[in-house]
Parts: sequence; C-alpha cells; structure tokens
Amino acid sequence: MFGRDIGIDLGTANVLIYVKGKGIVLNEPSVVAVETSTNRVLAVGDEAFRMVGRTPGNIVAVRPLKDGVIANFELTESMLKHFLNKMKVKSAFSKPRILICCPTNITSVEQKAIRQAAEKSGGKNVYLEEEPKVAAIGAGMDIFQPSGNMVVDIGGGTTDVAVLSMGDIVTASSIKVAGDRMDSEILNYVKKEYKLLIGERTAENIKKEVATVFPDARYEEIDIRGRDMVSGLPRTITVNSKEIQEALAEAVSYIVQASKQVLEQTPPELSADIIDRGVILTGGGALLHGIDQLLSEELRVPVLVAEDPMDCVAKGTGIILENLDRMSSKKVRI
Repeated sequence: MFGRDIGIDLGTANVLIYVKGKGIVLNEPSVVAVETSTNRVLAVGDEAFRMVGRTPGNIVAVRPLKDGVIANFELTESMLKHFLNKMKVKSAFSKPRILICCPTNITSVEQKAIRQAAEKSGGKNVYLEEEPKVAAIGAGMDIFQPSGNMVVDIGGGTTDVAVLSMGDIVTASSIKVAGDRMDSEILNYVKKEYKLLIGERTAENIKKEVATVFPDARYEEIDIRGRDMVSGLPRTITVNSKEIQEALAEAVSYIVQASKQVLEQTPPELSADIIDRGVILTGGGALLHGIDQLLSEELRVPVLVAEDPMDCVAKGTGIILENLDRMSSKKVRI
C-alpha cells in the first residue's frame, strides 16, 4: 500500500487522525505511559489514559503536549509513531504527506518542533495549518468568500478565536485557557471548599455531568469520591451545578474577553456579516453546558455549536487534504 495523505489534529487532550479516502480513523487521548527507571514507553492513547492516576510509583502517565504545543519532544514522537503504525499509513515505498494543525500564535521554534516530530515519525512533506481556520472549514463554514466568519475553538490546552474571510484569518487570538484549565479549577474548588482531593478524571467527569457556565441554566447534582485532606481516608461528597458555575467563572471570563477582543479588532463590514451569520463554537469545550448562551449574551451576536464539535478540526484537515495540490501553492511549508 502506498503512503496516503493524512491530517492530524494534534490536541492537548486528544489526537484525531484523518486518512484521505477513509475519514477519521483514530480518536485517542494524548497520553503516554512511561516507566521512569528506563524511560520505556509502556502504553499510548486509550490504554495509557486508563492508567492516569492509577499507576505505581515507577510508571507515570504523561501528556506530551501542553497548551497546544509540544512539551516533551521524544514522547510526542513516540506517540505519533505508535498511532501512524497502528493506522498502517506508511509503506516501504512511500511516506504519507501530513497536515498538522497548531494554535494561531505559536512561535517558529514550536512550529519547527511539531514539524520535526511529524517527520521523524514517518511523514514525507509536513504542512502546518492554523487550528481555527481548519475548524471553521470542518464546521461547514464557507470561509473562501469575501464575508466574515467567526469561530471559537475551545480545545484541551488552548482556546483559539478567529475571524476569517477570503480563505484566511483576519484577526485572531489564542489563549492558554481551555478544557484542562477548567478541570483544574474544579479540582481546586473541591479541594478548597470540601478539603477533598480528587483526580483529573473525576474533575473532568464533574464538568461533563453537572457543570454549566450560564446562571440558572441547569441544576444537577453528582456524588464524587476522593481522599479527605484531614483524615486521609476516602470520603464521598455531593456537588451541584451552581457551585461548579462559580468554580468556572474566572476561566470562562478569559474566553469571553478573548472573543470580545477579536470582535473589537474586526473591520466593520465583517462585523456586520458576523451579526447575520453568528459565531460557531468548535472543540470539546463547545459541549460545556451554557457556553453558547453566555457568549451570545456577552457578544450580542448569535452563537451556535457546530455539529460534532470535537471532530471539526479533523474533518477540516480532510477537506484541505482533498484540495491539497490546489492549495499547496498558498500553503506555508516550514
């Protein structure tokens, strides 16, 4: 089998891989389990994620990406190699062309690290594309017309906000406040209010099950278990939506502020288009209860959640891959 064109959404929380002609073929957590004494990789993806917070002292489950960029080069390379081997997209005769998405404001050094990791894991030509642009294409927005489209992509490590027109970004902002920050805010809230230690996975589960960010939009309760900081023994408590709304208020205010800032920098003609078309939310954070209502109220424009928001970036890479030969003259090869 000859090398295929593949698109990678290299996310802080999840890696999604799109293979040309096949669609999205992989969606696994960006986690690598490593034996500390030998630095040997024991597990990657789903298998490693099951180990988070449950490993003995000599094994650690690590996220090799932080805030949308590579934090550990060797582990990122090992993770990509593992996923590409699993997909069987490489062959002895040819290597695949790889399109990878990255946040809008990363440095040239960070871009180079992403490119090198992809090349070392078996890519021939590596293309980088900005995440909000790819997310907008994956969400079905026609960004190639001379009209304004606004997208807010809330991922695991970064939130990217962009206004697009004529196939490119007009104004954009990228902040390191997204799903992971929200999980840690919930974790800290429970620790401070209840003197209970919980893990990242429990915090994420609270976010999914009962969290809301819009006042009085939801009222649900959840029982959570953790370790009492005073007695050191296991304990169960109940938290509700209103408490979690308070815990997330600061993190969400940064996302609102970044969105307002991008709108303020947008040319008036494009702003008028955004009032008509609305803002599209993509990424896992788009599923956070009440985020669309809150942004709509704060920005005073319609806000819509994309269909399958977590898959938008991967789908967008697929659409770009289909037209890669046509677009490569415009594409930045780094």
